[in-house]
Amino acid sequence: MVSMGTASDAQLAVEAAQAGAAVVRGMYGAVLSRTEKSGGDFATAADLAAEQAILDVLRTARPEDAVTGEESGDTGAAGAERRWLVDPLCGTLNYAVRNMLVAVNVALRVGSTVTAAASADPFSGEVFWTDGTQARVRRDGADEGLAPSSGSRLVDVNLDAPFPNAPDFRAVHLLAAPEFAQRFRPRVVSTTLAVAWVASGRRAAYVTDGDLRDSVHFAAGIALCEAAGCVVTDLRGLPVNTGAGGLIAAADRETHQALLEMVKAQAPAGR
Repeated sequence: MVSMGTASDAQLAVEAAQAGAAVVRGMYGAVLSRTEKSGGDFATAADLAAEQAILDVLRTARPEDAVTGEESGDTGAAGAERRWLVDPLCGTLNYAVRNMLVAVNVALRVGSTVTAAASADPFSGEVFWTDGTQARVRRDGADEGLAPSSGSRLVDVNLDAPFPNAPDFRAVHLLAAPEFAQRFRPRVVSTTLAVAWVASGRRAAYVTDGDLRDSVHFAAGIALCEAAGCVVTDLRGLPVNTGAGGLIAAADRETHQALLEMVKAQAPAGR
């Protein structure tokens, strides 16, 4: 355990994500109880246990900080300057059916800026992390810089509801667009681990609808992409996190512009 005063926020984010990932990995394959949530969503016992492990790390090192947890909600002062955003198991449905495509996300927002974040893959052992200026991946205790690349032409698209930008944007229409098929190859992994993959060069881009402000799911991945030098905006090309504008995170400007034009082409005439 890294004690308060010696750990940077980025180090703490990595440690917390690793603690959650260890729980997720250890409980994989077990018969797990479920807690039903709204809209057909649910949490497993692994979600709850992983979040508790993350919170234990954060509260021990930064007891004054506020926290928003996917499962436990908000704790700490409502207007706190420092707030941790915690998604203990992104890809719960994947995990519940014994699919290993999941992520553990931890991010720190200071004011309006995410200044530290980590996204852990429990099964590869990798942790993608940023201190707000550099983006790296930790494997076996060693860190390596992230280098975005559009070479794969793989674009991950989130098909999960809600879709606040419909009818101007529908993810399924983007996938069906002839120009998309000519230029890119679609992927749908149903976890925000794929956002970290954009920062690391394993995806050319990631596209989703939704309101991403203070999102426990997306805050870490967006911070990683921005620190790695990706082009990150909402679906209209505006700054991300300013409303229910969704996300286009692309490895380079050319890829981003192509996707932005495809998204804009979906909007009904005159809008």
